[in-house]
Order: sequence, then structure tokens, then C-alpha cells
Amino acid sequence: MPHSDPTLIPRAITFAVTAIATVAASLIVRNASADSPQAAFAAENDAAMTRMMAGMDVKPSGDIDRDFAAMMIPHHQGAIDMALSELRFGHNEQLRRIAQEIIVEQQQEIAAMHLALDQPLPPPAPAPTQGTPFVASASSSPSAHSSTHVHNAK
Repeated sequence: MPHSDPTLIPRAITFAVTAIATVAASLIVRNASADSPQAAFAAENDAAMTRMMAGMDVKPSGDIDRDFAAMMIPHHQGAIDMALSELRFGHNEQLRRIAQEIIVEQQQEIAAMHLALDQPLPPPAPAPTQGTPFVASASSSPSAHSSTHVHNAK
């Protein structure tokens, strides 16, 4: 007999994934001292998973396409956040390269979903592995700019 609640299966999946992520994070933390890179990595990933799962908990709107994008955008952002943790703490060059690719590809897919639904694009930002972008003001002079700033190209 089918359930009349269309949110039951997505909520069950969300609960299961959250439980698995929590167990995995606690196992990683248990094997790392509080100030170790492993503990920091585990904490970042736990926070990313928590944000992702909360963002994916979308009440159905009746528009399948909007609901799909509403769930996938935080899912993709979660992948970006986890890839950033790999770049901060990982050492395997092959995995670090994959993490870089994940960041680029997931950002492109997030933008494509916004465009497909005629939604505004997220504001421009530097690559997440770079510093804060430089924004010129009328009172700034070229000599005041550090070479470490990222300049936004149009």
C-alpha cells in the first residue's frame, strides 16, 4: 500500500545519509587528537554535511524542476565544501586535483541550475581556494594594491 506522504522517502533517505555521515565523522574524530589536521578535517566535513543535509530538506513545492534544483544546489555546495577540506588538509596530489575539478564542475552546475530556472546567478566570487577579491574604489590608488589580491575580470 503506497504512502500518501510524498516526503516520506526523501526524508528517510536524508535521515539515513545524515546518520551515516555522523557515524563516519565520529570515527574519524575518535582516531585523531583534538588539535590535529585529521580532527580539523573531520570537523569541517561534519559541518559541510550538516549544512548540506539541512539545505536538501526541501518541502515539495509541486514543481518537480524547482524541487530538484532546490535539493541539488545544496548537495553540490556540500561537495564543494568537502573538496575545499581536501585541498586544505589532503596530501595526495591525485585526490587534490580531483577536488579542484569538483569545485569547478559543481560551481558550473549550480550556475546552470539557476539559469535553467530563470533565477539570478550567485554573485561573482573568487575561486574558493583564493583570497578575497579586490574591489576597486574611486579613492584607491594603484600603489595601494597588493599583488596578492585577485582582480575580477569582466
